[in-house]
Amino acid sequence: MSRDARWKALLELLVERGRLEVEEAAAELAVSAATIRRDLDQLAEQQMLVRTRGGAVVHGVSYELPLRYKTARRAPEKQRIAKAVAELVAPGEAVGLTGGTTTTEVARALAVRGDLTTGTPALTIVTNALNIANELAVRPQFKIVLTGGVARPQSYELVGPLADGVLGQISLDVTVLGVVAFDAVHGAAAHDEAEAAINRLLCERATRVVVAADSSKLGGRAFAHICAAELVDTLVTDRAAAPEAVGRFEEAGIRVVTV
Repeated sequence: MSRDARWKALLELLVERGRLEVEEAAAELAVSAATIRRDLDQLAEQQMLVRTRGGAVVHGVSYELPLRYKTARRAPEKQRIAKAVAELVAPGEAVGLTGGTTTTEVARALAVRGDLTTGTPALTIVTNALNIANELAVRPQFKIVLTGGVARPQSYELVGPLADGVLGQISLDVTVLGVVAFDAVHGAAAHDEAEAAINRLLCERATRVVVAADSSKLGGRAFAHICAAELVDTLVTDRAAAPEAVGRFEEAGIRVVTV
């Protein structure tokens, strides 16, 4: 197992459990205790966790795993969701993409769609996510519009009032919204209030809003409110979504697609 793979696995275990012991992690990852100690020391130097005697705990009370360490989490579900979301986009549309791992997969699914290989443009993509813009900029058939703002290192998203000037002058056919939590009563939410504010603007500028969220995100709440559930037209999630949760979204008037 490579170092990056070990670090992702260690951080995922830490997020799930809140505390991790060296011997426990070594057994689960099938590596030596010395390797785990070295990994934990290096992650602590990056302020990704707090070292304790014999292990580590999460860094702070509210822990947000940076995007580069989230990519392996529920990857098959996110890829299926992304493919289904991409199929909801019509050629020539203006599409807003918020940041996040699922929306990054949506960008990749749009990039390989056979009917979007040509056009002037085939799609207009408006995003505040640096990584998404970077991946799609090599597609000459896509017009890429980046919002202004200050880069947030945890998510590669641009945030702050500089984005308002761009988003106030455009109209979108659809915004694809990535979330930390989505609930039929409390709506969509993110960890960070600055991210939530930009995502809210992207939703307000769109004719329709599609939430792309795996089932682990449903029914929960997070600190920063993005938008009410009533603003969302479609939810695309995986088949592990609880039937009662799906029912609540449908009762709220949201079309639910499970893949």
